[in-house]
Amino acid sequence: MPKYLYHGSYTASGAEGILKEGGSARTQAATELIASVGGTLEVLYWTFGHHDFVLIADMPDQEAAAAVSLKVGATGALRVTTTPLLTADDVDEIANRTAAYRPPGQ
Repeated sequence: MPKYLYHGSYTASGAEGILKEGGSARTQAATELIASVGGTLEVLYWTFGHHDFVLIADMPDQEAAAAVSLKVGATGALRVTTTPLLTADDVDEIANRTAAYRPPGQ
């Protein structure tokens, strides 16, 4: 299954929820959300700085990955960015694909 990196920042209401429920409850909620679209949670870490957490999940397809991001973002409790993760084999395949391209001015 393709892997996706989610990183996000809590709004004030999201931070209040973390203070109320703690990290374990949010890990369980994330596990259940990802499972509901056919995925599995690999890891969830809280951070400090620009983002409040990073999460890596195996997802069945890009639509499932986007659905998670959209559902979470719609709550207003946090802002999430979703990034597809590529393996070395993926990059090899990409590098070997033929793509016709002409740089500007040439």
